[in-house]
Amino acid sequence: MSSLQSPGETPFSQMQYLDVLDTLRQVPDGNLAVYIHVPFCHVRCLYCACDTTVTHSLEKVDQYLDALEREMAMVTERIGRRRPLQQLHVGGGTPNHLNEPQLARLMEIVERHFTLTPDSCTSIECNPRRASVGQLELIRGLGFKRISFGVQDLNTDVQRAIGRVQSLNMVRDVFLTARQTGFASINLDLVYGLPFQTPRGFQATLDQVLDLGPDRVACFSYAHDPARRPHQHAINTAHLPTPAEKLALFHRAVRTFTEAGYRWVGLDLFVFEDDELYDAQVAGRLYRNALGYTTSADRQVLAFGPSGTGEIADALIRNERDLRVWQMRLNNGQFPVAWGRRLDEADRRRRQAMLHLMCNLQLPASSAADLDHEYAQLCRKAEQGLVEISDAGIRVTPQGRYILHGLCSDQDELSDYSSSQWRFRMSS
Repeated sequence: MSSLQSPGETPFSQMQYLDVLDTLRQVPDGNLAVYIHVPFCHVRCLYCACDTTVTHSLEKVDQYLDALEREMAMVTERIGRRRPLQQLHVGGGTPNHLNEPQLARLMEIVERHFTLTPDSCTSIECNPRRASVGQLELIRGLGFKRISFGVQDLNTDVQRAIGRVQSLNMVRDVFLTARQTGFASINLDLVYGLPFQTPRGFQATLDQVLDLGPDRVACFSYAHDPARRPHQHAINTAHLPTPAEKLALFHRAVRTFTEAGYRWVGLDLFVFEDDELYDAQVAGRLYRNALGYTTSADRQVLAFGPSGTGEIADALIRNERDLRVWQMRLNNGQFPVAWGRRLDEADRRRRQAMLHLMCNLQLPASSAADLDHEYAQLCRKAEQGLVEISDAGIRVTPQGRYILHGLCSDQDELSDYSSSQWRFRMSS
């Protein structure tokens, strides 16, 4: 197994990927989404779990765009060009690390190979420290309707410990500029479990975020794993909150946002009551794919760029994570797919069942029958009061909801969304 390979992943050949693309080609009117990974940052934040490269070279970014266009051309030649997109998401890394001509070129590449319609959901992740008035106006002018800013925490001691200093005034200015520029939805990302986070300090961050009034807030759990992310060695574990303290921080976030009128969706997302994701959860039809939460369970996700992860025709597929390897594969005329798994019918039904439980907090008995060893594990969770099992099915308890991530993701790699590549929250 390669050092970059994750548990549960198997090598995926060129022929296997071609077979998957051929399956997609046979459904020309399918519900299609595209994720583009921009693997660049101007500095490496110490808490980061994303696949990214620190660079200040315009040439390196231009070479990435060259390779990205080759990848899109190879894929669309197989599935059909100019297919309409229901969704486009650009994540990173730091997508707004690209300068204005590079951002414009990125969208030109997309529109040469796919069709964006007035109904397409278009979203992008941005670092507020890199955002200017002119850049935000350009991003909105390029057709992006939704934008997400990484805030993480607004306490100075926490920011210094994670190498991401950004003042409240700066974040507020960027947020208000995005509002004035006309983005339909603004999401702010927070992270709990960071060094030097305290109940009082984190509450101050929560209150400051509430004052801004974002449409959505994602509150992620910090995962300290320096064996896989060596830069995290720079974080002193003595300054991290204990597991109990970390859970208390998330409990504080839940209470603060729900008391302010937000609704808690899925694992760690807070939205207003009129949000389509909340409506979907209430109706029991919320779903989660490689782009995050969505109201559409049949959406096919094509992923481009290093470490891009897609879901096509019952296959889970990941590109090469290393930027140089990804480029080399494309330069050699090969698809840069590293690993994947094509699900059989039993796999698919099990995965759908676990995702339904994760998203909608309940699972009808008819779907629970699709579970294999996961059912026995959930029975043990029931003994701990984390789920309730009855003739009607399985229901996550209020206590279990606070550890929903572990409750579901430790069942099987088919339902594991714990890795950074799954963490995008602008879906609809």
